[in-house]
Amino acid sequence: MAEPESTVINTDVKQKDPSEALVIAVTTRAIFNLEEEHKLYLEKGKEEYTRHQQANQDKPLPPGTAFAFIQAAQYVNKKILESNPAEKDLFDILVLSNNSPESGVRIVNSAKHYGLEISKFCFVSDEDSTQYLKSHGVKLFLSADRTDVCNALRRGVSAALVFQQKVQAPSTPLRVVFDGDAVLFSDETDQVFQEQGLEGAVQYERAMEAVPMGEGPLKAFAMHLGKIRKKFSQEKSPIRTYLVTARGGRDMGIRAIKTLREWGLAIDEAFFMDGAPKGPILAQIQPHIFFDDGLHNIQGARDVGVPSAWVP
Repeated sequence: MAEPESTVINTDVKQKDPSEALVIAVTTRAIFNLEEEHKLYLEKGKEEYTRHQQANQDKPLPPGTAFAFIQAAQYVNKKILESNPAEKDLFDILVLSNNSPESGVRIVNSAKHYGLEISKFCFVSDEDSTQYLKSHGVKLFLSADRTDVCNALRRGVSAALVFQQKVQAPSTPLRVVFDGDAVLFSDETDQVFQEQGLEGAVQYERAMEAVPMGEGPLKAFAMHLGKIRKKFSQEKSPIRTYLVTARGGRDMGIRAIKTLREWGLAIDEAFFMDGAPKGPILAQIQPHIFFDDGLHNIQGARDVGVPSAWVP
């Protein structure tokens, strides 16, 4: 397999062991707000875009949707290393970019300006940069490009589409919210719901109550996150995880709870919304990132300023 065109190692940051770390890859448009630059790229082409990035290489880019999430992951690393300096089970962040290394200087400078703990910048000229995710041991991929995300999911990597929005940077600890069906769990019940309606889905769930649900696209990421969280007592944990699902608690909640128990995945708080809008509860939680497969839920989250990532 061809190597990415250029990988820049960030020497300001302690390099992690990718076989042990929770490796998260973000694209430049997920971590920084590059909407103006992207528009220039689409309208005027690559050369004009490269010229603009080189001319502005010392001007830091504004933070994007995944920025606060990456900062909070960095805070978790700090807390882990305080309690055990030899710990290798850390977050490892790398930036995957379709920029050329010349136009990528601004990306590297921006990360250093904000003190972001990014270990590598991979500048890939291929159309499909997701082919390099597995070789870097990536467990979660965040991109602002739908094709990228679909390609990553096809390659068996947890991935989600980040929408550019104005985000309040929430404080620590790291708060991650997962939807249930088609995100943490498989979409089997969703499919029954589509075919047989709510009554059919409820009956199916009752019949299957003792059988754990299948794995959803973000299960592997959630499990590794849970593993890091277990290093701390609940009171002192720098990570909080939430399940916010459209399922109703009375009929549909039991199987979800039993599945999490079967997986050994501890979730701090679970909200069974019974189809109610998720925006108000998300506004209360103020997560660094919210994963959902429903675009109406993503829109509801964006309306209350919550950083959201869609799992197609």
